[in-house]
Amino acid sequence: METSLSSTPIREGKRWQKTMLELCSNPLTVSGLVIVGILVFTALFAPVLAPYDPQRIDTFHILEAPSSAHLLGTDGLGRDCLSRLIFGARISLLVGFVAVGIATAVGTVLGALAGYYGRWVDSLIMRFVDIMLCFPTIFLIMAVIAFLEPSIWNIMIVIGLTSWMGVARLVRAEFLSLKKRDFVLASRICGASDLQIVFGEILPNAIAPILVSATLGVGGAILTESALSFLGIGVQPPTPSWGNMLTEGKDNLEIAWWLSVFPGLAILVTVLGYNLLGEGLRDFFDPRKKR
Repeated sequence: METSLSSTPIREGKRWQKTMLELCSNPLTVSGLVIVGILVFTALFAPVLAPYDPQRIDTFHILEAPSSAHLLGTDGLGRDCLSRLIFGARISLLVGFVAVGIATAVGTVLGALAGYYGRWVDSLIMRFVDIMLCFPTIFLIMAVIAFLEPSIWNIMIVIGLTSWMGVARLVRAEFLSLKKRDFVLASRICGASDLQIVFGEILPNAIAPILVSATLGVGGAILTESALSFLGIGVQPPTPSWGNMLTEGKDNLEIAWWLSVFPGLAILVTVLGYNLLGEGLRDFFDPRKKR
């Protein structure tokens, strides 16, 4: 018995090590992890990494080109662009995680109900999903924001509540397949309630596609927030956001190219990183691929 108990942690450790090696063998996953890791590190340690206060106005250094004093130049108020870019990563990370968290929670609950109960519950929920999908997401968000105060919290909530439909359809499909498995039938015979079966048995087995969808959704949420801030209905100045930095760059494009180039590159690399990570996780969890 002692030998069996002592060998269990060893087997679990080897299994975990094998899983990590398989995950890191995919260049897409590694590339995405590196980019996302740098973004998270930058957001967490923004006060340490930023060379200046992102909101400090310096009228003696307005629209200065990149130099040793200001590596990414300054904006129309003399604020350091690198510092604002670094603090803007916090906004992107917060919006991405919170908005996708809301969308994933709503989509998972509705998709689980539709897939597990079926019949009229499934028809009602999926017809509502179809109605929501009829509206272009960005225009739906703009219409809702027009009636609300433009703040970061409103932006996150609205993005989350208008982007759950894909998660709901994905979770519904997983539940339709998993609820017919033997382990669900065994749980039902043992007297487990519907709540226990849904959240204790089926949902843990459907977590892989949900995780992939959430990872891919973070990039989309960041891109949506940047677009709204660029249009002036997202995060409001003086709070640094990559989107409102692009707005100022648009007004000074001919004389201050750095105001548009560097925030644009930050958005591009961040969205690319989350997409690469999501694609890598999709390949890793795909049962049709031999590893």
